Amino acid sequence: MARSSINQIEKDEIKIITELKKNARESIDKIAHRCKFSRQKVWRIMNKLEESKKVWGYTAVTDDEKLGLKKFFILIKRTTTPLSDDLAEKIISREVENKALGEGVVIDNSFFVHGKYDWIICFTANDIRHAKKFSDLIQKSYHGHIADIILLETLFPIRYNGILNPNKEKLKDFV
Repeated sequence: MARSSINQIEKDEIKIITELKKNARESIDKIAHRCKFSRQKVWRIMNKLEESKKVWGYTAVTDDEKLGLKKFFILIKRTTTPLSDDLAEKIISREVENKALGEGVVIDNSFFVHGKYDWIICFTANDIRHAKKFSDLIQKSYHGHIADIILLETLFPIRYNGILNPNKEKLKDFV
């Protein structure tokens, strides 16, 4: 396939991904209209994106406050102690995530990062008590491998999953 064709395919994919990030529930017809593609082309590209795992899935952006939930972040700094195979398997199997559900915690995102901290976990919980229990659970589960752990509570989401908060007037209460 010619390089220009490959470049065009990549550009077309990016156009569709951009539209999906704005609103994944948008109809194929509307996405096609905005991208100036045929409906069939959009459908075909979306299927290819899913098959190639460039698109992992689709999600709803919710107002946690209206659901009675609060958003938290945990920043974790590892020690220099190497992970045992058992502990690595514990992380891979998501054992702690499954225990978190029992604590009333739903993990939204989990990232291994480069910087001052090594791991960031974003989650929702009913209140700070549940978040603290989850933080303690992580410390116990990875005892001896965590040098520092910080729990942060989100006060106001300005942009969440690429979507601007429609209640932006409430930001004035926090600044």
